[in-house]
Amino acid sequence: MSQNTAPQRTPKPSSAGSWAAGGTLFAGVLMLVTGFMDIFQGIAGIAEDDVYTRVGDYVFKFNLTTWGWIHLILGVIVAIAGYGILKGAEWGRVAGIALASLNVLFQFLFLPYQPWWALFSMAISVFVIWALATDEAYGRHEKF
Repeated sequence: MSQNTAPQRTPKPSSAGSWAAGGTLFAGVLMLVTGFMDIFQGIAGIAEDDVYTRVGDYVFKFNLTTWGWIHLILGVIVAIAGYGILKGAEWGRVAGIALASLNVLFQFLFLPYQPWWALFSMAISVFVIWALATDEAYGRHEKF
């Protein structure tokens, strides 16, 4: 008449999985912040062409007003994707990975104007890509 009443163990998430899950929340916040910073960069580039000075001589040259519009539009879209990530939407995750990849490319092209900020923004985007791509529990929320 004895019953096996041993408590059942639920598998603990791996350390990498915990990092990715926490990283996803952080990635959403970073996407929002990066989006707003890109918006401000865009406004500065559109308002004044002499806000940014060029460092060195690079093969690729763009008009700063054009860069301003690119940053403004990209910033709005990145901020919306960050909001989607924080809400747990699958479209936010996919858009976040795509936009972070695009942000790496645009920041590379922006290196002649703001080298330190561009490198910092590229590092943030690489972290966002990693966090969103490795979080296995993304989008699987329990319904109460």
